[in-house]
Amino acid sequence: MNLYIADLHFGHRNAITFDHRPFADCDEMDMAMIKLWNVRVAPDDHVYIIGDFAHRAERDEVWYLKKLCGHKHLVIGNHDGKLLQNEKAMAYFESVDKMMGIKDGEEQIVLCHYPMVEWYKSRHGSWLIYGHIHGNKDETWQIMRGIDHALNAGACINNYTPASLKELIRNNQTYYMKREL
Repeated sequence: MNLYIADLHFGHRNAITFDHRPFADCDEMDMAMIKLWNVRVAPDDHVYIIGDFAHRAERDEVWYLKKLCGHKHLVIGNHDGKLLQNEKAMAYFESVDKMMGIKDGEEQIVLCHYPMVEWYKSRHGSWLIYGHIHGNKDETWQIMRGIDHALNAGACINNYTPASLKELIRNNQTYYMKREL
């Protein structure tokens, strides 16, 4: 099964405040997200991390990666510079790129950390799964919410758990409907 998540920000204290994450500190956040990941992800699942795996973490990225189940793929985000320089950590990824095109069942999917208004076969039913904006309701969100088949994989929208395509669709609808009220 393919699963998707963006903007994990393991070890990033400011992400707790920025995203209004329900954690007291980085240790609680890290342990909760590792547990949620491993409850959800089977050993044969492929997890696409759509940028910003860890940021300003006191722990080495390897510490996190060796605890996480499944086959890991990285779509590079703006806060992955330190990760990219860590050879041991990079060995945990089966693929790494700035943008990826994959199949999920019959669905064509483009993965990019940054939201885009057009992507490969966007006019023919393909999906974009992106991150970067977390759960922000700003100008970018205003644009992206009007684009069919564009899904935010931000951790805060998906209960800090990797999600399937079907779950991303549901979670995006639920999250943004709540924010509208």
